[in-house]
Amino acid sequence: MDAAHKLAAALIAGATLVAPALAQAAPPPLLLANDYDDADVDLSRYWVSEKYDGVRAYWDGTHLVTRAGNTIHAPEWFTRDWPTEPLDGELWAGRGRFEQVTATVRDLDPDDSAWRHIRFMVFDLPAHGGIFSARLETLRSLLASTHIDWLREATQSRVTDDAALHHQLETIAAAGGEGLMLHKEDSLYRAERNDDLLKFKPYQDAEARVIAHLPGQGKYLGMLGSLLVRTVDGIEFRIGTGFTDEQRRHPPPLGSSITYSYHSLTARGIPRFARFLRARPPE
Repeated sequence: MDAAHKLAAALIAGATLVAPALAQAAPPPLLLANDYDDADVDLSRYWVSEKYDGVRAYWDGTHLVTRAGNTIHAPEWFTRDWPTEPLDGELWAGRGRFEQVTATVRDLDPDDSAWRHIRFMVFDLPAHGGIFSARLETLRSLLASTHIDWLREATQSRVTDDAALHHQLETIAAAGGEGLMLHKEDSLYRAERNDDLLKFKPYQDAEARVIAHLPGQGKYLGMLGSLLVRTVDGIEFRIGTGFTDEQRRHPPPLGSSITYSYHSLTARGIPRFARFLRARPPE
C-alpha cells in the first residue's frame, strides 16, 4: 500500500460524515442523458436547449423532489398554483451560481430571500405520453397559462448541422453557460439513460468519491494540496487543480461526491488533466 492509500485508509477510518437529514422517498422515474460525442445522431431530429448548472428536480404534482427522491423544502409560495402534471426540470439561479442554488435547495428551513432568486426551468412532461415535440407544445401552453414568473420553459431551438451546434455551444460557454442538451423530437419519455437525451459540453466531466485529503506544500502548506478520489469503476487518481483558497481550507468531506472535468483517458483509464469543478450535494 503506497503512502496515499495509507493516508486514505487512516482518514476514512477516523472520518465521521454528517449530512442533513432529508425526507427520503423512491427516486422519481427520470430520463437520463448520454454524451453527444459518443452518439451517432441526425441533428435535424433534435431540439436543443441550454444545459443549466443547477439542481435537477422533479415535480410530481404535489411535491418537489431531487433526482434521488429527497424532498426539497421550498417555501409554500414557490410551488403554489403549479400544475398538477409532473414536471421535469432544473432549479437554477443563473450561470455560475451553482453553489448558491445547492445551498438554498438543501436548507431544511427555506430562506424566502434566497428562493426569490431561484427559477424552475422546465424541460419535459414525464407523464404526457406523447413524443417530445408534442410534449414541448403542451408544456409551452401549460406554463403560459400559469403566469408564474419563476416557473419557466427551458427554451428549445433547432440547429441545422454540427457546425451550427458547435457555434451555439461556444456562444453559451463564452457567456458562462455549462453546455447544451439535445432532445430527440420523436422520442417518448423513458426512465433510463439513452440517446433520446444528450448532453454536449466543451469538456468531459464525471463524478468521483473523495477518499483522502492530501496535504499541500509551498503556498498551500497547511491546506489541501490535492484530493485522492475513486470513480464508480474503481479508478483512483489525484485532483490538484480547480480549487479556490477557501475550498483548500475547507475541502469536500471524505465520502462526498465531486464533479471533475477532463479531456481524455489514459490507457489505464486515468482522466487526463483532471480539474475540480464542484462538490456535489447529497440528493
